[in-house]
Amino acid sequence: MNEPESGRQPVRRRPVVVVGVLAAVLVGTLGTTAVTRSMSTSASSSSAGTGAGAAPSGSAPCPPALADKATCYTGREASGAYYTMAVPKRWNGSLVVHAHGGPAPSYDESSSTEDLAEWAVMVDQGYAWAGSSYRRGGYGIRMAAADTDSVRRLFVKRFGQPARTYLHGQSWGGNVAAKIAETYAAKPGSYDGVLLTSGLVAGGSRGYDHRVDLRVVYQYYCRNLPRPAEPQYPLWQGLPADSRLTPEDVHARLEECTGIDAGPAARSARQQRNLDDILAVTRIPERSLETHLQYATFLFQDIVWKRLDGRNPFGNRGVRYTGSHDDRSLNAGVARFSADRTARRDLSYDSDLTGRIAVPVLTLHAIGDPSVFVEHEAAYRATVRNAGRERYLVQAFTREDEHNELSNAEYASSLAALDGWVRSGRKPTARTVAGMCETFDRTYRSGCFYDTGYRPAPFATKIRPRPGGSTWPAMTVGQERAWSRIDGVGIAF
Repeated sequence: MNEPESGRQPVRRRPVVVVGVLAAVLVGTLGTTAVTRSMSTSASSSSAGTGAGAAPSGSAPCPPALADKATCYTGREASGAYYTMAVPKRWNGSLVVHAHGGPAPSYDESSSTEDLAEWAVMVDQGYAWAGSSYRRGGYGIRMAAADTDSVRRLFVKRFGQPARTYLHGQSWGGNVAAKIAETYAAKPGSYDGVLLTSGLVAGGSRGYDHRVDLRVVYQYYCRNLPRPAEPQYPLWQGLPADSRLTPEDVHARLEECTGIDAGPAARSARQQRNLDDILAVTRIPERSLETHLQYATFLFQDIVWKRLDGRNPFGNRGVRYTGSHDDRSLNAGVARFSADRTARRDLSYDSDLTGRIAVPVLTLHAIGDPSVFVEHEAAYRATVRNAGRERYLVQAFTREDEHNELSNAEYASSLAALDGWVRSGRKPTARTVAGMCETFDRTYRSGCFYDTGYRPAPFATKIRPRPGGSTWPAMTVGQERAWSRIDGVGIAF
């Protein structure tokens, strides 16, 4: 691969802190940048009674990075979703609507304000900002899309129609934003462009197949989730609905089986062999193994029991696992199951993408993303291309090893490139986006790590496809149209 455009080190990596963050993500609120604040009296009183169409009244403290640069507003919609808005003192007239990642089991009034703190660079660049916590925790792409668009309409009611409105989706929020790009963005005056960063843009019916594989491969080698003496259950459930297991418990069992915390020198031969086989078969990096296992446990539990009434949307029949010390025994002994047809349909309708975008979409993804693999971008390009909408898509890649925290200079240059595309009608290239970064890096000193020659390998080279699951889109326009006529289809809000 080519050297980085900036000439800096090709990989930027931060330490991965797992258990505490996952406990926050999977059992509490989303663990993003911590911002401590108390709501102002006027904001607190208005949030309690804000209706779906009520404009925000009163201001609240901004995150420290924006304290002298913007006025911030908080409140709560009738749906239950909390929101945060920020209007910079030197507003350029345009708005960024944010769709955050997750999903966490629940959200509170701090959730969207923490998102604002993490993405303060956008307000620093002169854009107003609005984000929703979503009305509830747990899985639901269309639910999150509805709440994201609701906060946009609330902003317009309070501050008027922006000159331009951009949508930003991060991680799981990339799936949310990509869904909005196909639905709400079709309405004139809604969205002018979309920025997807580190996005889970393969959709839900295929985007979690590597976690299905991890769940069964882990159990084959470790046999402790569940243990032999514990009640047994189908692994596609993640956990039984009434399980009292915690993320700390899952971490302890992973450590017991693989010695993942101890380091190679302190592991037993059996632990090292287990770890080697799990990593080789699933193609998951060691540093994010626990993250994926936790989601394959607790997110699957949420999807199956709370969203799909106990039905199974996942399957692995026909998948051949390779890379272990004994592939023959693995494939003979690993748990196998097939998806319930209606459950898979409902997950697909809720989360999968048709590719029928009608506004400019720019994506930014780290090549070494350990959580949402860069091959998601290959799936998204194939989806958009096969829908005949590739003219609306530009993809950029960086030699970073991060998921949530890429360079602020890159976020700023990506938003500027999208804005220039919308204003001029001239589609940029990855090289154009990269070329803008150095200017912003003079302000943020966070680095520019673009690799303009990079193209991700097909999705199936990273995540093992199910029979018939190698072509894109995962949901066609015809399927979406037909399914939309079925009462109760999808995942309830």
